[in-house]
Amino acid sequence: MPIFRIADLNIKIEPTYDYCKSRMAPYQTNDQTVDFEINVTYEEISDYIRKSKTPCSQGGAESVLILTKLCNTVLESFNGFFFHSSSLMLDGEAYVFTALSGTGKSTHTALWCKHFGDRVTMINDDKPIIRKQNGSFYIYGTPWMGKADIGNNIKSPVKAVYILQRGTKNSATEVRIGDVFKHILEATLVPTDKKNMITLLSLLDEFFTSVPLYLLTCNTDESAVQTAYDIANKTDKGI
Repeated sequence: MPIFRIADLNIKIEPTYDYCKSRMAPYQTNDQTVDFEINVTYEEISDYIRKSKTPCSQGGAESVLILTKLCNTVLESFNGFFFHSSSLMLDGEAYVFTALSGTGKSTHTALWCKHFGDRVTMINDDKPIIRKQNGSFYIYGTPWMGKADIGNNIKSPVKAVYILQRGTKNSATEVRIGDVFKHILEATLVPTDKKNMITLLSLLDEFFTSVPLYLLTCNTDESAVQTAYDIANKTDKGI
C-alpha cells in the first residue's frame, strides 16, 4: 500500500480511483515509516454519493472521505486542524486568507504573487492543514488545492491570518477570535464528539493567541497587498 507524506506525517492510503491517485501522487514517499492508515470502503463511497446534495463521482467521493478521515485523525492525535483558506509563503513565512467561498481569497493571493513575484510560493489555495510542532504553528500544503489546483507540498510557520471581506476601500484591523468565532468555525471541520471538539477549541485558542488575526476589507487593486502586509509587519514603509 502506498505511503503519502502529508503535514509531516506518513499516511498509508490506497486510493481506488484515478482521480485520487493522480491528485495524491506528488505526496508519495519511499519512507516506510507509518504514522497512521486511512481506509475508505465502497460502502462509504456509495453512501456519500447517495447523501450528497450535488452530483458526485466515485473518485470525488473517495477524495472527500480520505480528506475528512485525514483531518479527523490529525485533530485527534497530531495537534492539527483543517483550515479552509488560501495560503502563501513570503520570505519564509505564511500569510493565510480565509473567507466564504466566492469572496475572493484566490483573487487576493494572486495579487500577492503579482506584487512580490518570485518571493511568493503558494502553499495551498483551498484546503491546507495547520499543525502545532515544537511550540509553533505551521501550515502545510495538501493534495486538495481547490478547482485550480494551486499549491505545493511545503510547510511554513504562520505569520498572520486574515478574514477577507469585499469593500471599495482597503483597511485592516486586528481582531480577537471571540469577535469572529462563527467565521473561524465555518473555516474548519467541526467534530461531532465532545472530546475532539474540546481539542479543536484548545488548538484554536493557542493558535490565535500566538498568531495575529486581522479583518481585511479590500478591493481588487494591488494596493490591498500593501494594506495587508503593513499591518502584519507593523510598518508604514513601502514594500
